[in-house]
Amino acid sequence: MSIVLHGVPIGGGIAIGRAHLLSQSMDDVVHYSIDDHEIAAEQQRFDQAVRATRKQLEMLWGSIPENAPAELGAFLSLHIMLLSDVTLTRDPRELIASLRCNAEWALKQQCDTLIEQFDAIEEDYLRERKHDVLQVVERVFKNLGGHTTELQLSEGLDGDAILVAHDLSPADMVYFKDSSVAAFVTDVGGATSHTAILGRSLDLPSVIALHHARELVREDELIIVDGQQGVLLINPEPSVLAEYRRRQRACVEARRKLSSIRNTDAITEDGTPIELLANIELPQDAANVLEAGAVGVGLFRSEFLFLGRDNLPSEDEQFEAYRMVAELTGGAPVTVRTMDLGADKSPRWLNHQLAENPALGLTGIRLCLAEPLMFRAQLRALLRASAFGKIRILFPMINSLGELKQSLNQLEYAKAELRAEGVAFAEAVEVGAMIEIPSAALVVGSFIKHVDFLSIGTNDLIQYTLAIDRNDDTVSHLYDPIHPAVLKLISYTIKTASKAGVPVSVCGEMAGDARLTRLLLGMGLRRFSMHPANLLDVKQQVLSSHLDEVGPHVARMLRSEDPDRIADLLQQLNAGPDA
Repeated sequence: MSIVLHGVPIGGGIAIGRAHLLSQSMDDVVHYSIDDHEIAAEQQRFDQAVRATRKQLEMLWGSIPENAPAELGAFLSLHIMLLSDVTLTRDPRELIASLRCNAEWALKQQCDTLIEQFDAIEEDYLRERKHDVLQVVERVFKNLGGHTTELQLSEGLDGDAILVAHDLSPADMVYFKDSSVAAFVTDVGGATSHTAILGRSLDLPSVIALHHARELVREDELIIVDGQQGVLLINPEPSVLAEYRRRQRACVEARRKLSSIRNTDAITEDGTPIELLANIELPQDAANVLEAGAVGVGLFRSEFLFLGRDNLPSEDEQFEAYRMVAELTGGAPVTVRTMDLGADKSPRWLNHQLAENPALGLTGIRLCLAEPLMFRAQLRALLRASAFGKIRILFPMINSLGELKQSLNQLEYAKAELRAEGVAFAEAVEVGAMIEIPSAALVVGSFIKHVDFLSIGTNDLIQYTLAIDRNDDTVSHLYDPIHPAVLKLISYTIKTASKAGVPVSVCGEMAGDARLTRLLLGMGLRRFSMHPANLLDVKQQVLSSHLDEVGPHVARMLRSEDPDRIADLLQQLNAGPDA
């Protein structure tokens, strides 16, 4: 019998092959009581398991293949760092003593508490970090029980083997990086989980968050992974299999053609140059930016330097990270968004009361202005790094001209300090503001006299415009990038900035969605920033677009306030001028 499961598409095309099941989920933990005189020995057993786990991860980190994605080492480093967190190392020891229980049960109680805390976080990237905690805890569990922690892959896997797992950790990725696997699917994970990020980096067909794949798929069963639509087909009917083989061949040919344009300049058919940039989260990601075909970094989310640690990174530590990015990109432009922290993205060292509605609380530039010393340390680090490359500074979540002026004053203060100290920096460093709040889009004309560029953060702009939490499953289907109100705000921002000669980019998910490339081009957008994996698809759309044909079609879309009509017009736009 054929079964179809739907999950989160990670990309990589289509794979058809035989299932190879990975059994890694935690067994049911047995609870038993211990006597007072056994507490110290049980704590020691726990400590030994933590030390063994750390040693294994460090060995894995040292054995990462040279051709592995940069993210792999970064995520393994995060797992090693998690083992230094007192909530995973000290708190279970205290539970062993207070509950007089075995180490496994204490660790499970602490893990459950941490997962509840992660589930309460609204920001999707941080919420998905619960899977990293689970992956680390699982390795400690296995070491407590004396079981192997290594991913068990069968000898002589065929090239069409598809891994089916409950979850995959960065450490697991080391083992199958060079193995003959065609794809992977998991029961858990989200679009911003490390599994998803690594899947995109490895460019393997992959689907996550399938919930029951590990239960329903049998070893060596024929399955199809559609990484484009987020579909897993188990034991497909012959007609379905034939159709997917056709799609697979077409996908392979399309990807072959795409690779040929990697080094081609992004220029429309009528000769208009388009700037394609990459989004990154970690300094190490910069190494892959130019290789992906980007001309620079359009968004470096600097807040990830501040998360997952017990103390505020020093100015020197930040400077080294920004300088690394500048040097790895070989002088290409690097736009660094100042720390977008606060509320649901609060690191442990930041003592601020949680807002009742974190998305509307002390976050983004509001937090930076409320903590001027912390903010100025980052600005000083960025200015110092500007002496080593083309650093651009981007302020997030600007709501008003007043906030923008306060931010610029802090920047001038940092410049004055560095001048007085005789520290080199680029005096003409470019400064920009993010447009991700409707109020900012409506008064963008007041910003453009004070900035060198603008960047539209479509993820939050859509969320705030439509009053929809895109992480809430009950309303996420209403999250619509082509809602007429959203399109009008984006179009107004682009037109206002372009008229004043101020460059504007889109750095949200819309920039990397090839279905929307012509729409954005027709609005006047000339600078896109996206995940590197999406860059060639967008470039192909750019190369096959003629602005004289796209413009009038997009104008009709902007005049409409009927969502269905807009969707039809978008389909016609992507079908070509003769549609």
